[in-house]
Amino acid sequence: MTQVVNDNIRQSVREQYGKVAELDNEGCCGQSNLCCSGDTSNNAKNASKGLGYSESDVNGVPDGANMGLGCGNPQAIASLEVGETVLDLGSGGGFDCFLAAREVGESGHVIGVDMTPEMISKARRNADHAGYGNVEFRLGEIEHLPVSDSTVDVIISNCVINLSPEKVKVYQESFRVLKPGGRLAISDVVASTELTETLTGDMALYTGCLAGASEISFIEEALKEIGFEKVKIKAKDESREFIRTWSPGSNLEDYVVSATVEAFKPLND
Repeated sequence: MTQVVNDNIRQSVREQYGKVAELDNEGCCGQSNLCCSGDTSNNAKNASKGLGYSESDVNGVPDGANMGLGCGNPQAIASLEVGETVLDLGSGGGFDCFLAAREVGESGHVIGVDMTPEMISKARRNADHAGYGNVEFRLGEIEHLPVSDSTVDVIISNCVINLSPEKVKVYQESFRVLKPGGRLAISDVVASTELTETLTGDMALYTGCLAGASEISFIEEALKEIGFEKVKIKAKDESREFIRTWSPGSNLEDYVVSATVEAFKPLND
């Protein structure tokens, strides 16, 4: 893709999620897709519990932080420890950041990066109102992270990297900012088979976390080529049930699936 095309995709995603943030979980553009539409508070909680979050998770964050935009639970594979620095790619209203802050404690630090100004403002208000002193939110693109080299212990992300038109750059940037021995703990939508041109050309499906998914083999090869080790990508076939509700009648559940992506930056890097 040309840079102009990439920027156009990013702008479409930015506009879509800006509307989600401004509508404050009341829905967006008439779409039912949880990943793009922002759900009502109770439905967002129920959706998150269906993805593996606990009752205390969904009730222990500031109101409005959980927008029902995920496709998994990166917290379940992150194994966060007290004192660690965590980076959330595409942090939205701050849901996963606030949960991470609880795990790393006051001696730890959590950074959320999002390219949508409305989301950053929303997350900062949530953090301020709830008194989170170990969380900060930075405006930026995940392909060009506003984070210094080798400063992060763990990178988490929930249904965001599939939205990037330059996924290899996202993983390259992730490698750059991770400390030696640092790790990825990502939930994302991946392609279980090659998507048709009709699907990939549908911008509504792209901004809905569906048409921009990369094949598992592509992600695995890209991570290893960049330098990551212990790469493990696990598809969750049961996710096809909720993916079917995102775009009824499209049969996208035959092409994409939710998955966890884990990888480590070598200690000697």
